[in-house]
Amino acid sequence: MKHITVSGAIILRENPVTQQKEIFATQRGYGDFKGGWEIPGGKLEPNETPEQCIVREIQEELSTQVKAEKILGVVDFDYPTFHLTMHCILCTIVSGNLQLIEHEASRWLTKETLRTVDWLPADLLILDKIEEIL
Repeated sequence: MKHITVSGAIILRENPVTQQKEIFATQRGYGDFKGGWEIPGGKLEPNETPEQCIVREIQEELSTQVKAEKILGVVDFDYPTFHLTMHCILCTIVSGNLQLIEHEASRWLTKETLRTVDWLPADLLILDKIEEIL
């Protein structure tokens, strides 16, 4: 089975109005999983660390510079045609406005709204750890 290794950005902020912690979720705009919700990110390139990957991917996909703070967890999941290893990295925004380039939609989610979107199966596996930081 094909093995794909990716990094996903758990972009955390404090809402300036409500003072609640929130994470940024995106809705896929392409591929087999179009319409599903995910933490944004992408595939590691050769000789790239998960942290380097997520900084590059968020710049490419969302025109935003993030700082990789720490790996919150690593998810392994078998999709029908490939095995996914996803490094879920807690990130903060350094600069930029999270512009959707490859995604259909986005939402800032709180602990209360985290499970209200239709997450992709692998992303579901990190939600408990995300709830702990929200």
